[in-house]
Formats: sequence, structure tokens, C-alpha cells
Amino acid sequence: MTSNQAPFTVDDLYDLAWLEDVRLSPDGRHVAFVQVTVNRVANGYRRAVYLAPTGGGPARRFSAGLHQDRQPRWSPDGGRLAFVSSRDDTAGQIYVIRMDGGEAQQLTALPNGASDPAWSPDGRMIACLSQAHEEERRREDAGEPPPPPADEWAATQAKAQRDRDEERRHDPRVVTRLPYRSGTSFFDDRRRHIYLVDVPEGDIDQPAAARRITHGDLHHAPPAWMPDGASLLSTATRDPEADSLFAYYDVLRVPADGGPAQTLTAAGHSYFDPQPSPDGTRIAFRRLREDRLLAEGSQVAIIPADGGDPEDLTSHTDLDVDQFHWQPDGQGVLFVAGWQGDAHIYAIGLPGTPTFRNGVTLAGGTRIVDEFSVAGDGTIAFIAGTPENPCDLFVRAPDGVERQITQINRALLDARIVAPTEEIRYQAPDEADVQGWVLYPPGFDPSRQYPLAVHIHGGPHVMWGPSMRSMWHEWQATAAAGYICFFCNPRGSDGYGEQWRDAIHSSWGEADQGDILAGIDLLIARGHVDTERIAVTGGSYGGYMTTWLISHSDRFRCAVAARGVYNLLTEHSTSDAHELIEIEFSGYPWELYEELWDHSPLAHAHKINTPLLLLHSERDYRVPISEAEQLFAILRRQKKVVELVRYPREGHELTRTGEPDHRADHMRRTLAWFNRYCTETAP
Repeated sequence: MTSNQAPFTVDDLYDLAWLEDVRLSPDGRHVAFVQVTVNRVANGYRRAVYLAPTGGGPARRFSAGLHQDRQPRWSPDGGRLAFVSSRDDTAGQIYVIRMDGGEAQQLTALPNGASDPAWSPDGRMIACLSQAHEEERRREDAGEPPPPPADEWAATQAKAQRDRDEERRHDPRVVTRLPYRSGTSFFDDRRRHIYLVDVPEGDIDQPAAARRITHGDLHHAPPAWMPDGASLLSTATRDPEADSLFAYYDVLRVPADGGPAQTLTAAGHSYFDPQPSPDGTRIAFRRLREDRLLAEGSQVAIIPADGGDPEDLTSHTDLDVDQFHWQPDGQGVLFVAGWQGDAHIYAIGLPGTPTFRNGVTLAGGTRIVDEFSVAGDGTIAFIAGTPENPCDLFVRAPDGVERQITQINRALLDARIVAPTEEIRYQAPDEADVQGWVLYPPGFDPSRQYPLAVHIHGGPHVMWGPSMRSMWHEWQATAAAGYICFFCNPRGSDGYGEQWRDAIHSSWGEADQGDILAGIDLLIARGHVDTERIAVTGGSYGGYMTTWLISHSDRFRCAVAARGVYNLLTEHSTSDAHELIEIEFSGYPWELYEELWDHSPLAHAHKINTPLLLLHSERDYRVPISEAEQLFAILRRQKKVVELVRYPREGHELTRTGEPDHRADHMRRTLAWFNRYCTETAP
């Protein structure tokens, strides 16, 4: 700390950048990535593609980033870069630019946008995803493209007519399946399909129209080419009538000529992210057991390229795999998984190799790796955060030497006091070990007592750690406001194995409350916490736990619950994730009415005496705002201290990707509510 450093503030949110979608060039000499910054004037975000040499040197912006440039993908020879941009179409289209200079060339003009470009092995084609409904697919199959507009005025008129027709097509909206909405929008009858487009050799050559190679009323996932270029891998919904957000997917092998797809997997698991081995003899994918979708976590398995019985690679590790890539030699995979507050890159070999049973950690330490890329020479590029720095890009050379490539937030971090994080280990009432962390206010004086802010994560099956980018600034701002900040990974959290993850099954609230309260008791026993000034907050499942705790205890001076689940009966039937309740409690509301009601904070709301602030998004389709409306009405009818703040246009991801002004307001209101009741002069 230096004399010219100041504590973090809420407004620092506008100056914090982060990184996405790291991609190494085939030779490992350069890395492309997306840098995201806040556009304060527009109350939104800019995304620009950046390039950096892996051997050292400054990163440079490669795309304008005035709109949304994302998903950079290298050509096989490293001479060109494809990316998705909204510069000429808000839906996004695919562009290609040469690495030796020139203007970006628009490659697709699909009416519903294009995303997820994937170069063919010979670099002559790009596969991508786009959406089309049955009539649009019929016209494509019949070779009936819409006539090109005569001039710019006609193009403007045609777009206006199409937008009007699209709006009226859903007025009224007919719903026949579940879920029928998610994020902040409603689903329609369009399905994601794979398209191919030829890449022109010359920059001024007109690209040919994209052609669809998948068929039917199925959603397809981003494609991956087989090494011979004759087919692609994807996943697709197994049963369009499954009424499932968790989507039971199978792996498909799709001929590049548009012939019938071959299904390579069978029921029993849901499959994701299929990738061929470098020699094309095997296919690896992540999979989830259908009977334990949320308990076991995601595992990597392999099958022969033509199909066969899957062979597990990672299930014996008890790790939940977030992302994986084949090792360049095809003798195993690299993967990211969270463990006890950190997320590392691991290497594990194929069965029969020395590293199958005992994997190797390639990028460890106290940090959370968000995503990574691997080049043919073994170079690894990854995005990671630490307790001192929420996000930067790193490269690990084949010889194991690691280099930091970016310092995207250096100016801000140099000007701010970064509160250090202390890890604590303690025992729950049943003597189970729990891991948590504490941040102390700048200038912390151990002879004084401070208010305590308890943060509870959502999920419920996620893992927090001090390097968590999405929470890093909020924890720092809370400590800077004069609070001891505490968070932990109670039972139900990811990162501690299947048994810990599944410990809250049919026992929401009851199984994990002791883990949280024991951490609070430990901090109180140290003598630094004023027991009359303890605040609690959380979002989603954290909102559930916040209201569960205050309905079972009066120890909290105030509470802020965001986007929380408060009535398990109504959450089941209004959420896009209705299956969550069915899976977590092994049944349906009509079978478990009393159990679900008893585990609902709403059933205990009459016991709440703690002043409660409810924050909720009006277009939250994961946890609809009706959850907050019910709790607000019950408490208000009892004349309890309660306020409800409604955020228009926002969904469940408000605090992570919502409008910057809303994110700042959300944080500011939380701290203001804490201050109202937890300052030393509060009544």
C-alpha cells in the first residue's frame, strides 16, 4: 500500500476489463483473445479481438471493437483469422481477415446471424451455427433464397418488413414445449443448425451462400471438424419433446456433404463438446450421468471414431471438468477443474499410460483458470484470476516456463488498495471440514470490532474462491466500505468431490446452514466482529440461503437477497430450469408438496424479523420475479421492514453481464442497506 492508493469503490466497476475466448495460433507463436470493456456512455460493453506474441511483447488490438467482435478462430495455416462481429448485423456474422493486413471480409449473410466458426482442416471452408425454422429450412432445401434488394433503400425497407413480420409471427405467442423462455427472451420455433461456407481465396471475391448440412427439428451445438475434413462432430438434442433445459444431447458425426448424421452415443448420459483426437482415431467428450445430472459433475470419456462403448478418463479423479482439449500427441487430455477454491489445468493420459491414474498439474497455484487453449507444440495459453488480480492472460511454454502476457487492469490496481484474502479452515457442527475466506477492511485494526458482511454463493453446485472474477470487485468494494467480508463453500458446493456436492440433496437449507454459521462463529470468536452488526447477502441459491437463514435466526442485523428462490413449488413451474427441483428433491411437486413447502423460505417468512432488501430482475426466467413478489407481499402484510427493487430489461445474470449502470446500482444499494443498519450510529 502506498500513500497515493485509495480504497475500491462501486464506480471502479466501469474501469475493470476482462478477457474471453483465448485461442493460440497453430504454431503457438501468437495468441488471439477478446478483451471486454465497459462503454459507460452507451451503458453497455465493447468486445475487441487482440493479438499478442507468446514469446513476449505487448498485446495489440486487432479488431476495431466498436461493436461486438468475438470468437476469434485461426485458420489451419495461421494466415487468417475468422471472427464474429455485429458491425453490419446485430445478430452477428462471420468475417475473415488476413494476418498480414487488409480489411475484414464478411463471409456470411445468414438472415438469422452466424456464430461459432470452425475452419476445415484444409482451410477452404468454415462451419458455423445459425438458426432456421421449418419454413426457412424448406426454402433453403428447395433453393428459394429471398431476392436480393435492388438498392440500399430497398434493403432498408425489406429489413423493416422482415422485422415487422417477425414480431407479428409471435402475436399471440403459442407455447407447446418446456422451457419456452430463457435468459431474457422467449424461444421460438427456430433450431440451431450447422452451415458450411467456402472461404474465397481473394479478399475481393464474393463469398458463396452458406449451405446447411444438418436437418430436422433439433438443436445442434458448435461443430468440430474431423481431421480428414469429410465430416464434423456436434451434439444434438436427443428428443425434441423432452421438455428439458438440461438437454439430453447425443454426439453426432455429420457428413460434410449433408448426408444423414450418425449417432455415436446412447442414452444414460448427456454429452457435450465432442473433439476428435489429432489422428482422428478417437473422439473425446464431456458427459453427465442422466440419473445424477447435478451430483456427479462432468467427466471426460472417449470412444473410437466410429462409435463404441465409452471409456472414462477422469471419473476416478472426483473432479468436475469445465473445459478440455486433447494433448497435441493424442496420448491424453488437458482439462480445467475446480478444487478447494482454485481451478487448475491438469493433464491426464489415456488408459495404460503412466499419467492415467496420476494426472499432472500444469497450471496450479492460488488462482482460478477460466479457460485455456493449446497449440500443436504444447504451448498453453490461459485466462486466470488471482486474489490480487481478477483477470489476465498467461502462457505456459512447452518447457514449463510461464509468462504473464497482459496487465489489462494495471492502472486501476496500482491506484487502489487491494484487500488481502485469508483462507480459513474450520469445523461444522458435525465436525465436517469447511473452507472459507476473509477479507479485512483497509487499515484493519485487530483491537477494534467491525461489521461483518456474509456472502453466499448461488448454484447451488458452484465453487467460490478468492480469485473468482465475477465476485472479486464486489468483495473488494465491501471490504473497502469498512466490513470484514466472509464467504465459504458449504455443503452442496462444487470443488470438494461428489459426496460434498450431493450433500444437500433433498435438504436445501438444512444441510448447509451449519457450515455457514460455523464460519461466522469462528470469526466472532476471534474478537474482531461486532455481533450486533452482521449482514448477509447472496444471489440465486444464495438468495434462497439468505432468506432461509433470517427465517431461522435473528442474529443478522440486515439482509439483501438477490434473484432468490423463495417458494420451491412455484419455482418449479415458472422457471426455465423446472427440472432443478425435480432432480434436487427426486420427485415432482404433486408428490412432494409438504417437503417442498417446508424447504421454502416463504413457508417460514412469518418468522422473519430481519430488515430485508429484495433485488430482482423483471426478465429473470431462471428465477422469475414472482418469487420476490410473493416474499415481499407476505412480509409487507405483516408490516415487516422490506423493500423490493425491480430491474427492467435484466435477467438472471444481472450482476455478471447486465447493464453496467444496473450492476453498479445493485452493488450500491446492497452496501447502502448494510450501512443503514450496520454503521456504528445505526438505530
